[in-house]
Amino acid sequence: MTEGSEYLKVPHDVVGDIPNTECPITISDVYAASKRIKGYAYYTALEYSNTISKKVGCKTYLKLENLQKTGSFKVRGAVNKIATLTEEEKKRGVVAASAGNHAQGVAFASTSAGCKATIVMPEFASTAKVTATRGYGAEVVLHGKVFDESL
Repeated sequence: MTEGSEYLKVPHDVVGDIPNTECPITISDVYAASKRIKGYAYYTALEYSNTISKKVGCKTYLKLENLQKTGSFKVRGAVNKIATLTEEEKKRGVVAASAGNHAQGVAFASTSAGCKATIVMPEFASTAKVTATRGYGAEVVLHGKVFDESL
């Protein structure tokens, strides 16, 4: 397969009962995203899981995204998206709703890009998540008794 020549496909025999589906994301898109997030997201290790491998009948590795900046993989998507914003869009800033990991990813990515971030978090969001999100430079607005009310 040449770069960008075909859509990525989900192989039916690998993932179980998910039908073989074309994805609108090309391998070129993946390479471009990889370049955009370089320097903002850590390269995280893979750890072999003997227990899961035995249960599923094939070698299984866990990607240690808990060691990522902000503690989760969410920073990757946030950095990638914010890197594609125009200067005008960055000047306006971004708004996101999240109870935790996405909030921190958007806050980190926005601050790194010199872009203002407002994160709406439900009132029940943990103090640790709220504090971390503010620590990454976002304005946090607590709103809603349930998550859907923060949207």
